[in-house]
Amino acid sequence: MSGRPLIGISTYAEPGVRWGVWQLDAALLPAGYPRLVQRAGGLAAMLPPDAPEHAAGAVARLDGLVIAGGPDVEPVHYGAEPDPRTGPPARARDAWELALIAAALERGVPLLGVCRGMQLLNVALGGTLFQHVDGHAEVPGVFGRHPVKPVPGTLYGGLAPEQTSVPTYHHQAVDRLGRGLIPSAYAEDGTVEAVELPAPAWALGVQWHPEMGDDLRVMRALINAT
Repeated sequence: MSGRPLIGISTYAEPGVRWGVWQLDAALLPAGYPRLVQRAGGLAAMLPPDAPEHAAGAVARLDGLVIAGGPDVEPVHYGAEPDPRTGPPARARDAWELALIAAALERGVPLLGVCRGMQLLNVALGGTLFQHVDGHAEVPGVFGRHPVKPVPGTLYGGLAPEQTSVPTYHHQAVDRLGRGLIPSAYAEDGTVEAVELPAPAWALGVQWHPEMGDDLRVMRALINAT
């Protein structure tokens, strides 16, 4: 393709956000996401929650899709009762992002899931989640770092063949893998840190937050797949 590919990024929808003299409902996205897309050679477009039936039309206009990090996925989507440590549901966002994922997989649009986005990709394909794991979000509101080890022969293993230290902040993780997904990186404690669909599909989920670091490899791979 010619020009810079258009990469859609899903967003938060938050009530009563304050900036300047205003306090209004807002569609929010941490600036690290569009910056990472731009640095990797793409154009960033925000995709605030919308009616799920509009997802296919939105994805049809995109060259690639990023499902961003955010709140816990509501356990009803994978047939579980909520753990007391699971956060409040974001039902409109869950529905919208599940529809975006389905549309991207159906159309073959390259897809990158970040943290919650990886978890939601797994759930969309029939997988389940651990609702709480210790040691991956030590201080509230502060990103930590830990090493992840790639699985040789996978897409992610080809992008980062050596163990890499990554920015991380999460308390949930992949349990049973969804249909067709394979693990492509692990943390030292055995937590699945990346999942992907085999070729010819291009769908990759990473449990960490590449937008909070300087490593462009994952986003450049998404851009190059468009």
